[in-house]
Amino acid sequence: MTRESLCRLDEKPCDVELRRRRQDWRRGAEAAYRYRQREEHLDVPYEHVETVGAFPLGRWLSDQRRAYRAGTMTGERAAELEKLGIVWDTADHGFEQNLAAARAYYDLHGTLAAPRHATALDLAVGQWLTNVRRPGGLGKDPGRAQRRAAALAAIDPDWNPRERGWTVDWQRHHTYLAQLLAEGARLTAVVPGVTWHGEDVGRWLATQRRDWGRLSAEQQRRLGELGVRKAPRARRTAAKTAAASGPRTGGAAFQKGLKALQQYIAREGGLPGRAVVERLPDGTEHRTGIWIANQKARRDKLDQAQLQALADLGIEWA
Repeated sequence: MTRESLCRLDEKPCDVELRRRRQDWRRGAEAAYRYRQREEHLDVPYEHVETVGAFPLGRWLSDQRRAYRAGTMTGERAAELEKLGIVWDTADHGFEQNLAAARAYYDLHGTLAAPRHATALDLAVGQWLTNVRRPGGLGKDPGRAQRRAAALAAIDPDWNPRERGWTVDWQRHHTYLAQLLAEGARLTAVVPGVTWHGEDVGRWLATQRRDWGRLSAEQQRRLGELGVRKAPRARRTAAKTAAASGPRTGGAAFQKGLKALQQYIAREGGLPGRAVVERLPDGTEHRTGIWIANQKARRDKLDQAQLQALADLGIEWA
């Protein structure tokens, strides 16, 4: 349109440009409405183009977010888009979605020390937690990073074990041990092969007791609160005596029976019946119910340590 024709229509060029922009905005709002009606959300990929009118809706919504952040969008337009469900900050929206998945994972496992492959609410929450624990993983903006860290800490204060000085794996196993004990398991019954949520907590516990000196003071304190202590050092003289006298009655056989009994109690929470046969981690089977009856029949031949071990597992006659 020429300047003369504009004058004939009694319009200024800036008025025409303003009207064009209003028309473009209305086209975009209507395209957003159609998309929202069809998809039930407004999470539109940047490259998406609506078929009707070949309108570049993804790019248009990106422009609206930019205008909103710059403060150049009218409140009327902002309100209209908000009614359609626009998310102004897509980064925060993604964080909130993953945070909900993290909360669901914690409700099930009691910890955010998730393995990398863990999922919740159909999201890869384990990988996401791994990412946000990395330096700068909560975002470059210090204020936003602080708010996000606080949101995670509100779910689990130990969400980032590396800040404590230990690994995610250690934190997860410590939590599972605490849960096992809270469920009524005896600490002496948590032996290799005893699992919780698929993790071999018994093997992990044995490693902690053996490598006690390698743990930090805080790790030792936390384990100590659960009753865990450093594994006693084996006495050489006792080993020599045992070797000289040969395997005494009830030695290896007794230990195998005790291990089977511990495993059964940790899993079932009570003593086995006479017919119970327990499968050990090495694949062998043990007639644990009959073994207990045999120990009772020869209890006068058991030494004090063996009787005490049985008593600790709830054997009344011991």
